[in-house]
Amino acid sequence: MKRNSRLLAGFALLTAIAIPAGAIVALPSSADTLATRAPSVPAGSPVPALTRAAYPLKSVEPASPLRDLRPLTRMIGGATVVGAGEATHNSHEFVALKHKMFRELVAEKGFTTFALEASWSTGLALDRYVTTGVGEPREIMRREFQASYRLWNIQEYLDLIEWMRQYNKHHPRKLHFIGDDLGYVGPEVIDRVTGHVARTRPQLLPEITRLYAGIRSTAEVAPWTSAYLARSLAERVALEVAARQALAKVKALPASPARHWAVQNARAVWQVTKFFSHDVTDVTELAKAYEFRDRTMADNVTWWNRTTGGKVLVSAHNGHIAYESSMPETYPVTQGEFLRRQLGKRYVAVGLSFDRGSFNAADIEDPNGTVRKFTIGPAPAGNNEHTVGKVPYRNFVVDLRRLPASATSWLAEKRPTRDIGTGYPYPDSLVALGKSYDILIHLDQVTAADLLTT
Repeated sequence: MKRNSRLLAGFALLTAIAIPAGAIVALPSSADTLATRAPSVPAGSPVPALTRAAYPLKSVEPASPLRDLRPLTRMIGGATVVGAGEATHNSHEFVALKHKMFRELVAEKGFTTFALEASWSTGLALDRYVTTGVGEPREIMRREFQASYRLWNIQEYLDLIEWMRQYNKHHPRKLHFIGDDLGYVGPEVIDRVTGHVARTRPQLLPEITRLYAGIRSTAEVAPWTSAYLARSLAERVALEVAARQALAKVKALPASPARHWAVQNARAVWQVTKFFSHDVTDVTELAKAYEFRDRTMADNVTWWNRTTGGKVLVSAHNGHIAYESSMPETYPVTQGEFLRRQLGKRYVAVGLSFDRGSFNAADIEDPNGTVRKFTIGPAPAGNNEHTVGKVPYRNFVVDLRRLPASATSWLAEKRPTRDIGTGYPYPDSLVALGKSYDILIHLDQVTAADLLTT
């Protein structure tokens, strides 16, 4: 099964694809706020209610004035964790808008942390750069954004990271970058654990080093992942046992703030080994692996939020930040649902959708999975985007929680929806917008992100 093989190959990111290839068309270049298409609204349509509740966005660019995001800020209210989705993993406008959202939340709501759907150890390296200036961000990204994460190696994320670094140079309250995912164990995360053990219980160090011997490697992400997944299932299960034993031993060390962080780093190592210990050739185990992944991402965000007090913008695919899974058979519970259970109303989910445009993705019809640009035309009739796109603003934000019953009833029904992950082409997902998100941002057109050369 293709989805199973992508998981084994490190493509554990949510993948679901949009419209038929025959719908590819040329795209307009207008940047007007008002949409150019005159809406045709049938009786019973939610479009009038959505139009009354919508606020136009004049620009998604990070350096543009932030005032058009003030309605979104009010909708977010007192939330301490905000999930910002994306309908493709690699469109400029989605990443640029999340960068702009982060600037607004930093300025108006005191947010301090940007969490990306990337490994915990990757977050450590990038956070060191944004807080201290140590490292070269292009090289960190080249080294860390490989395999499942190669679509993150784009100019748009580099711009965000550089802005965070510049902000930290001039403000006493520091911004942080974390990775909440579990696809890779970099050597630094293990070294932080063993470093704490060496300082507090040096006689334990040989045993901890032995337990991590089959996991720690200085290899970059792609070769590390390939080598790890080339091991037999029995070997991967044994490594999970070793990482779990190491975690237990670190937890047993004398309590201190430093121990608290060492435990989290040891937990991050275990999370990766646990994920890859599932036998994903079995459909039941595959579902357990996906559920474990989303629970882990939620746990890491909540841990950071509660430990540091930092408010967090979580950047991930729509399928992760949503409350309701679009693939319940293989993805039973989402990161967004776990965050709602953990944080209640202090978590808010913002879905991002689009009508037409381009994006980069791995071509799943290519045996090599080559990443290339795809372009697709307007959403077909019957899709959520087709109806939502009739709101007479090119780009807009709307609070789905504060709509009349006629609109909420329509939003509660599942309809085909563009849900494009790391690979393309793939069928639409069935999504009920109102059950999945608190807030929706809809963009008329997106363009492929700017991939960095490696």
